[in-house]
Amino acid sequence: MSTITAIRGFNDILPSQTAAWRDMEQALTEVLDSYGFSQIRLPLIEQTQLFARGVGEATDIVEKEMFGVVHGGNKGDDNTSLTLRPEGTAGCVRAIIEHNLTRGDTPKLWYIGPMFRYERPQKGRYRQFHQLGVECFGSGLPDADAELIAMTYAMWQKLGIADVLTLQLNTLGEAEERAAYKAALVAYLTEHYAQLDEDSQRRLESNPLRILDSKDAKTQEILNNAPKLSDFLGAETLAHFNKVQEYLTALGIKFQINEKLVRGLDYYNKTVFEWVTDKLGSQATVCGGGRYDGLVGVIKANPNQSEPAVGFAMGLERLMLLLEATQVITPQSQCDVFVIAHPDYYADGLKYAHNLRLNQPTLRVKMASATGLKAQMKKADKSGAKYTVIIAEDEVANGQLTIKTMATAEQVRVAMTHKFEL
Repeated sequence: MSTITAIRGFNDILPSQTAAWRDMEQALTEVLDSYGFSQIRLPLIEQTQLFARGVGEATDIVEKEMFGVVHGGNKGDDNTSLTLRPEGTAGCVRAIIEHNLTRGDTPKLWYIGPMFRYERPQKGRYRQFHQLGVECFGSGLPDADAELIAMTYAMWQKLGIADVLTLQLNTLGEAEERAAYKAALVAYLTEHYAQLDEDSQRRLESNPLRILDSKDAKTQEILNNAPKLSDFLGAETLAHFNKVQEYLTALGIKFQINEKLVRGLDYYNKTVFEWVTDKLGSQATVCGGGRYDGLVGVIKANPNQSEPAVGFAMGLERLMLLLEATQVITPQSQCDVFVIAHPDYYADGLKYAHNLRLNQPTLRVKMASATGLKAQMKKADKSGAKYTVIIAEDEVANGQLTIKTMATAEQVRVAMTHKFEL
């Protein structure tokens, strides 16, 4: 019988790794709390139509990468097509519409958790991956765009990686401005159709803006002489973009204008941004976001009922790789204090450990099973604890503890009421 293993692209995060994950997540959520954003917890499964409508039927995600869910024909079930979520924005928009969260309010929300895409697994990109997403609704002003970018910068500062990330910024304008630009871009690229890579040839009809971020060197060479979106933008769009830049400059946040930074869907408008790094091999995007004022109307199937919105998402696996590459992560011990007790006095050890956790709740206290002292001491050594507490016959008789400082092997006798300082 073959051994059952994890599905390719669906990875375990092991106990030796989870401490670093928890530290990273805590740093991110502390920044979110400091900006007054609220967590929303969204389902893993949604109707397929939500993503076809929200992500776009012509995108690779919907065409190639979604995991459909097979559900049984139990009584009362319908035949609605269901999908494991490939991203979080569409589900978040569905929730704010369904629960009327924008009525008289401008919700600022965040979510964290697994997403699912069927693509070739590679380092930092898996079939089950984790994202932090942030969505802000109700404000069409440039300060909302700048606040989100400033918040991501605060996250990088807190994590200690601000100096290895570069902010790239662009504006997509409004739908009518992009329509004029698309027509000019398609006309230009059609003249060079034979020299375009296969993906770009396919996208020329379905999603021409995505050709701008093609990885093909020949296509990029052709694009050097292509029309520029900035030449098609009106005064209002440029004023909005200039204001975002003004706010970022006031905050001391450096940025680069990247006119090839785009989104392929029409409900995206105005500001788009990405944080990129060269510490993960080829230039990699760690976080991307932008304004999508048209999405609420798309999800409602009524473009006239839209709502200003701006957000971002970051892949946590890729962020963890960056933390590891820059050696920000330091190995953590399993506990601070390891309590070992002679088998005959194990109940005394249990009682002591219990009281220690109650009286010093920030301490991480661990015990081994009631084996011999030598076996327990081996586990204490392996745990990386700063101190080991030893409880045996003599200690119990005198109401004391033996405390061993693991780094120096120094041992002292202290009262049972001893307080640990770390």
